[in-house]
Amino acid sequence: MKPSFLPVIRELARSYQAFTHYSASHIRELGLTPPQFDVICTLGNTQGMPLCKLAEKTLITKGTLTGVIDRLEDKGLLKRVVPPENRRSFIAVLTPEGEKVFNSAFPAHTEYLEKRLGKLSADELDEIRAALEKLRNAF
Repeated sequence: MKPSFLPVIRELARSYQAFTHYSASHIRELGLTPPQFDVICTLGNTQGMPLCKLAEKTLITKGTLTGVIDRLEDKGLLKRVVPPENRRSFIAVLTPEGEKVFNSAFPAHTEYLEKRLGKLSADELDEIRAALEKLRNAF
């Protein structure tokens, strides 16, 4: 007899794959990769943040984050700033061009997601959020 939680795991994986496919295709249309979009949206409307904090707030591993930062810097969307109080680290900060990308890409992507997630009621969304939180807390 298979464990009763296996269908939940399968549906969770399928839901994640469907969301990722839908979301990532639009992000690529905006000229970014999903990790670049994640960094830009995390840094948007901030004064920047250290890489360790950025790694905590995004879905990107520390090893991958350095490459993402490098590519965003090459695109002129982000810069590394060395804080005077700790010259052994740096803060990732959006450039003015990076802020422009954030100010256009974030609302555009939110609107894009609204096309699908907006079909769910506020109560349904809250139930899903609560169930996912409960699942996460099981670990």
